[in-house]
Amino acid sequence: METYRVMRQDDNGNRLVVAKGLGRAKAEMLAAEFEARGHKQLYWVETEPA
Repeated sequence: METYRVMRQDDNGNRLVVAKGLGRAKAEMLAAEFEARGHKQLYWVETEPA
């Protein structure tokens, strides 16, 4: 079973893992919640490496 993580990139280009080990629906929901806060950071979901 694939797991997903939520990533963030700030306005300086730094990338970091916000959350990991999630199902796709939970990861998408969490990324959307962060995006809705209106900060300058970019959030996205990606598959965790095996």
